[in-house]
Amino acid sequence: MAKPVSIEVWNPSGKYRVVSTKPMPGTRWIRLLTDQDCRVEICTEKKTILSVEDILSLIGNRCDGVIGQLTEDWGEVLFSALRRAGGKAFSNMAVGYNNVVVGAANKYGIAVGNTPGVLTETTAELAASLSLAASRRIVEADQFMRAGLYDGWLPHLFVGNLLKGQTVGVIGAGRIGSAYARMMIEGFKMNLIYYDLYQATRLEKFVTGMSLLAFSIYNCISGLVSSYGEFLKANGEQPVTWKRASSMEDVLREADVISLHPVLDKTTYHLINKERLAIMKKEAILVNASRGPVIDEAALVEHLKQNPMFRVGLDVFEDEPFMKPGLADMKNAVVVPHIASASKWTREGMATLAALNVLGKIKGYPIWSDPNRIESFLDENSVPPAACPSIVNAKELDDCITYCSCIPQPQPAE
Repeated sequence: MAKPVSIEVWNPSGKYRVVSTKPMPGTRWIRLLTDQDCRVEICTEKKTILSVEDILSLIGNRCDGVIGQLTEDWGEVLFSALRRAGGKAFSNMAVGYNNVVVGAANKYGIAVGNTPGVLTETTAELAASLSLAASRRIVEADQFMRAGLYDGWLPHLFVGNLLKGQTVGVIGAGRIGSAYARMMIEGFKMNLIYYDLYQATRLEKFVTGMSLLAFSIYNCISGLVSSYGEFLKANGEQPVTWKRASSMEDVLREADVISLHPVLDKTTYHLINKERLAIMKKEAILVNASRGPVIDEAALVEHLKQNPMFRVGLDVFEDEPFMKPGLADMKNAVVVPHIASASKWTREGMATLAALNVLGKIKGYPIWSDPNRIESFLDENSVPPAACPSIVNAKELDDCITYCSCIPQPQPAE
């Protein structure tokens, strides 16, 4: 028998039993569930990562749905247990679901939710922060100050890289990659080179500047410029440029700062390896806030040792929560503990979306038509739509009905 785990209970008499394997930010997600007659049980064990046995204990003999975390292994054992307990849904509080064996969920008829659409800007901001921290050696300088080593200004003290006018490279120009690129272009007037299997038309138009507010205002006033490039030129700035690379290697060779934003699959595992590191500039900056295994971390450590002016900013790691030997000792590495989504608004939004995925399946709601447009679910001043925000295996479960405005809003339970 599984060992009991400690829990916190909300609405003990609720009709439906929903388990959260971790306390999550905010309280709105709890209120949304309890208002719909759910008993909410939140695991309060002092463990960073729950074992399969821990989660089995939480599921118990009756459970309608579970909200879990990307650090947990959701496969055959847990999905079969959830089905035996009468469960209908599991939702990751994450956009990714590499920790989930979706085939096992399909086998037992369990809907798998995730939380896209709420992480884009927050993750892009973290990637931009890592880019700036690495380029200006902020962490090194901070440690130097705290150690009491600063005894006056010196010409060579912590000289880093200027971003303005340099080239930013983006590998994977989806929502997050494009948001990051816009920040670096607009904030530092960097030129762009990107690689993606699909053309990033909106990003290209942004760089061209036809919809920029600054350009629009200037154009209305002067009537003299016809592009963002001309706007910059008229104000004494060099125009920014963009280029869609024909290969990833072109980005690695040409860019001064490279940020990785691919999905993780067999084709992107160790995307950055010894050979590809070798073709990058000696003073390049590599940023990864996507998935740890896209970088061969052991090869990266060796490259950092041999190239002290090469710098990295990492939010994710190949063997989380561990780093490869030697990485922690590298002064030319900025490392943070998977905090890309760690803004208050985003984390509370993720909790809300995960809860609504589970609630939606319990209530038999249809699937929201666009999981990347979820603003209506996050408005705290209104009742969210009667829909599941994002179910990744909806087609496999033949659950393809999408939300429309004629579906009534949920009402508080009496």
